[in-house]
Amino acid sequence: MKVDAVVLDIDGVLVDVADSYRRAIVESVLCVYGDTIPKRDVQLFKNAGGFNNDWELTHATALYILARNEGLAYDLASFTDAIEASGGGLAGARTVIANAVDPDVRERIYAEWDRERLTTVFQQLYLGNELYRKLHDREPDLDADGFIHDEPVLVTPDTVAWLADQPLGIVTGRPAAEAAIALDRTGIDVLDERLFTMDSDTPGKPAPDALISLTERFDGEANRVAFAGDTLDDIKTVHNAADADPEREYYAIGVQSGGLSGERGRQAFENAGADEIIETVNELPTILGS
Repeated sequence: MKVDAVVLDIDGVLVDVADSYRRAIVESVLCVYGDTIPKRDVQLFKNAGGFNNDWELTHATALYILARNEGLAYDLASFTDAIEASGGGLAGARTVIANAVDPDVRERIYAEWDRERLTTVFQQLYLGNELYRKLHDREPDLDADGFIHDEPVLVTPDTVAWLADQPLGIVTGRPAAEAAIALDRTGIDVLDERLFTMDSDTPGKPAPDALISLTERFDGEANRVAFAGDTLDDIKTVHNAADADPEREYYAIGVQSGGLSGERGRQAFENAGADEIIETVNELPTILGS
């Protein structure tokens, strides 16, 4: 596969977030509501689509816990399947709740659903006290060391060196400041105009806007672009870009170092239409050429 440019996601591709972002999701809900889901089940929400933003995934998890406590009949797998069937994301979760419970029950659930507090707790747990003060300019009300320090780097120095020789871009759901921290840890240097984050003025994945806009910013003509990500939304992003921008060729590479590992993950990527499936980002030099 010969391409003119390489685009990467960060989480699950360059750094392992199982004990940082995913831990923050489940522990934020536990902290606020005293109940939560197993960390492994976060992947069910990711597979439902539309949860590129982990704050919204946290909100949806809390919504499920609150609804379950009010007698929601769905188990988590059924709930996330219904979210997928309802269009994915937090809007899909709200649709499922609206259709599954009586109006008075729904109002009780929403009265308890404190999205602002969930996000605040998430940021404190993830960043820890020092970074939370620095990035949010406010005093934390929890005592947290910060899960951000538990993000093993997945990309090797040899791969970083190879990436440095490629036209390279990043499309991530992280806030810009947190993306900068992760990239600094990996040693990867990306031009500001080639970095799209939660703070960029584009819709989140699987909308194709960021990927297309990034492709237009590569020097010269980038007509063949590979995007490597660890979720099904990353694959959908590529297909959506190909539909919206038929003058270029976009290739979807599924990376199994996130939640979609093993044969089951490979099958999920194949079903989603990935052009290539690799175990780690460190296989990119082999499949894309030296």
